[in-house]
Amino acid sequence: MGKIACLFPGQGSQKVGMGKEIAESFAEAKEVYREADEVLGYSLSELCFEGPEDTLRLTEHTQPALLTTSLALYEVFRQSGIRPDFVAGHSLGEYSALVVAGVLSLRDAVATVHKRGTFMEEAVPAGVGAMSAVLGCERDVLDEICRSVSVEGNIVEPANYNCPGQIVISGHADAVRVAGEKALEAGARKVVPLTVSGPFHSSLMAPASKQLADTLQTALFREAEVPVIANVSALPVTQPSEIREALIQQVASPVLWEDTVRTLLDQGVDTFIEIGSGNVLSALVKKVNRRITMLSIQDPATLEKALEQLR
Repeated sequence: MGKIACLFPGQGSQKVGMGKEIAESFAEAKEVYREADEVLGYSLSELCFEGPEDTLRLTEHTQPALLTTSLALYEVFRQSGIRPDFVAGHSLGEYSALVVAGVLSLRDAVATVHKRGTFMEEAVPAGVGAMSAVLGCERDVLDEICRSVSVEGNIVEPANYNCPGQIVISGHADAVRVAGEKALEAGARKVVPLTVSGPFHSSLMAPASKQLADTLQTALFREAEVPVIANVSALPVTQPSEIREALIQQVASPVLWEDTVRTLLDQGVDTFIEIGSGNVLSALVKKVNRRITMLSIQDPATLEKALEQLR
């Protein structure tokens, strides 16, 4: 049998009701939510289980909510004795991966991503920035379009290299619009504007990156027990100093997700398990390589199914 990687989703995967069944079915999952509620000083668990959706969608709530849901599910999965050989997470999901790898405590991770969400929300005034998903455009073509459109004070940059034929661009709203039009002229199949509150993973997030650096100085980082594939480099990291640096850079740098999946494949991973709300990452991984085993754990039923396949 090949190696196993556990993957953790990022923003956009949230939905009201996530984690409810696992928390009702397993005491260890319920305990993860209880701890997160205690750290934040409000009922994150209630927000995950009952909504309202517009409150859950606020970045400062979404980030700890998705992190806590992934970790509650992982805590139950962990009881099976199966351990991943590698972990990775998409953007915010990298924090879930770091808790699973023993780098950060649950408490530090919850407190940090709550602040991270706030910093990202405040970095750019509403309406100034935008993001769009560009489908069916070659990577080097889109990189060149972004370079050609960007001028000082009006920039657009690749933000997520998600999988072949799906790249998200981010930056000033006008530059993102123009780059989208040029991508269509260059043969892109479709450009989909995203409903996000800011130009994430672009250099416009530099203020958030700076604030996050200060916050991360107070969190305790340990050496990773399993390698974490970092978003910014798509390379395995294990040392506290390099992990902290990668998280600071990550906010204002592109997420190299396709490259991350390829790194894992090169390392001999043939079983990927997405743990958390939704199955966005499962679809992306399959677009990189159809032949791998892709499992998704979102609730007690999918957990049981995944464990059956793994056994």
